[in-house]
Amino acid sequence: MKARRQAALLELIDRDAIHSQEALRKRLHQRGFDATQATISRDIAELGLVKRAGDGAYQRPGVDAANPETALVALERAAAEFLRRVERAQQLVVIRTGRGQAQALAEAMDRAQLDEIVGTIAGDDTILVVARGARGAAALVKKLKDFTSE
Repeated sequence: MKARRQAALLELIDRDAIHSQEALRKRLHQRGFDATQATISRDIAELGLVKRAGDGAYQRPGVDAANPETALVALERAAAEFLRRVERAQQLVVIRTGRGQAQALAEAMDRAQLDEIVGTIAGDDTILVVARGARGAAALVKKLKDFTSE
């Protein structure tokens, strides 16, 4: 039963972005597994599951976002949650976040592999993005502002 439950759990997190143990419990229940939060917590530990930096969904360790669409959704969520201010200077973009949030947003940007971005450097609350020219920087700023205004 444990092996089947854990296999179902892995299938669920591989297919959908699931952010909490309660959501996992409900989804497993829909599949016929009555598991407590403590059981799910043990399963997560045994399977070595981690939370993605971009959106906080569970994933297998060492697994990048499954596809570009998933990575873009994760970037949208991370930008909406963490982005405080964004400014452009030529092909450079400076992004301000709350304390300790820059790494998560920069990682989400890197995983999204946006055409406009050459690379990112993140500190504690600031990210420096090198864009592919001034037009790419302007497009990136617009995209990020659109993510936060929804």
